[in-house]
Amino acid sequence: MSGLLRLVPDEPEPAHALAAAAPRARARPRWAADPLDELAEELGGVCAAAVHPDEIAAVLEADGLTGDQIAERYGRHDAFELAAELYARVPRSHPEPDPRPDPWRVAPGPFLLRSLIFTLPGLGYALASPLTDGNRESPGLPAGTGALVVSALVAWAWNQALAHRAYTRLAAGGRAAAGRSLATGAPLGALLATGAALALPAPAGAHAFAAGQVLYLAAATVLLVLGRERLLLGALLPTATGGAVLLFTQPPPGVGVALLLASTGGALFAAGHEIARTRREEGAPAAGPPAPSPLASVPFGLFGLGCGALTALAALGESAVHRTGGAGGPAVLALTLSMGAAEWLLHRCRGLALAALAAATTTTGLLIRAVRVLTLCVTGYLAALTVLALAVGALWPGAPPPDAVRLTALLALGAVLWSGLLLQAHGVAWLPALLCLGAAGTQAAALALSLWAPATGQLLICTGAAAVLLAVATALLGRITTHR
Repeated sequence: MSGLLRLVPDEPEPAHALAAAAPRARARPRWAADPLDELAEELGGVCAAAVHPDEIAAVLEADGLTGDQIAERYGRHDAFELAAELYARVPRSHPEPDPRPDPWRVAPGPFLLRSLIFTLPGLGYALASPLTDGNRESPGLPAGTGALVVSALVAWAWNQALAHRAYTRLAAGGRAAAGRSLATGAPLGALLATGAALALPAPAGAHAFAAGQVLYLAAATVLLVLGRERLLLGALLPTATGGAVLLFTQPPPGVGVALLLASTGGALFAAGHEIARTRREEGAPAAGPPAPSPLASVPFGLFGLGCGALTALAALGESAVHRTGGAGGPAVLALTLSMGAAEWLLHRCRGLALAALAAATTTTGLLIRAVRVLTLCVTGYLAALTVLALAVGALWPGAPPPDAVRLTALLALGAVLWSGLLLQAHGVAWLPALLCLGAAGTQAAALALSLWAPATGQLLICTGAAAVLLAVATALLGRITTHR
């Protein structure tokens, strides 16, 4: 009976006994604020992003909370116990990082300017036609074509390698170091290219024009590397004026020669002035990586040689085979006009690839996003090239409209050039160089053996080369290490 009577107490239990029986089970009254809730709200971002309670404990200790303060304010033994409870209370929430600024985002305006700079020198060939044609009476290519093409290819290859070397010196030693490379390399390249032209038989006027051509290319390389595009455009104004006159009438030979001399002389003067300025800027070298060996620029020169040969074959293949004027002139003009868009899309491709890396969560996802980026940029460039080819074909006097085969062949050549430049921008230089040289050699052999029509051979060979380059570019952009 005494046990049963204990089930119904006659008097209340002591307060300390109730507290010992269930110290944490009793609900806190509404009016009693829990200081731990306030702390959890204050450190909500830290607690949600933490991957271990020790991260929260480190923040608590950094805030200056001592063990005595923690025991007095929150009733916990130390920072680790307090951090463990905060970690359990706050749900995990890892916010997305703030979007990084795109280092490759650039305005298209400067690239439109570069398109004009790449295109206007082509008008010089029309102005100099009385010099380069000689006294030819038979159809086909002028007698001085070989000297002009060889000198242009040598100058193109040399200046591509020189530009790469000067850019590396610019990064490692500043404008003064780049100026020294250009001051030595530009005259040497002009001398080599002029010697290559003089080694081939040609009219005296063709030899003179070849010499002026290589001098202009050397000066243009200096100005482009040093970022003086506007000066170069100013030097080209006389040639542009002559091109405008050609739309209405053929100017006298003396006028055309004078305009060409004015452009070449202006470019040489501007280049010399800029090199002199770099010498006055001599000082402490710029902070940057050491410049690589000059041999590192060789594949860039070979790529320039391959691209130049492919472009020359596209321009002259029809005339060389059929002994008549073909559609090569409008096609090459459209190609040079598209180079500004090509450079801008190269920047956009690199920026979009970085965004794809930030958004991807797996290597497969990165590869899929890289394919999308590459497809978007290549399609955009080929669309621009198509529009330009159709526009130039419609405006070119006496030129037939481009048919499906010629237009597709031009797009294949554009894809080769663009994808090769993309690989070079990511440090892959030898593959596009050797592939472009191989494609040019194969196309020249096919023309010599009359295996295909010039446009058909260009279409087949450039399509194969573009497929290989784009496949390598896809694999490259799909690697995480590429974007470091």
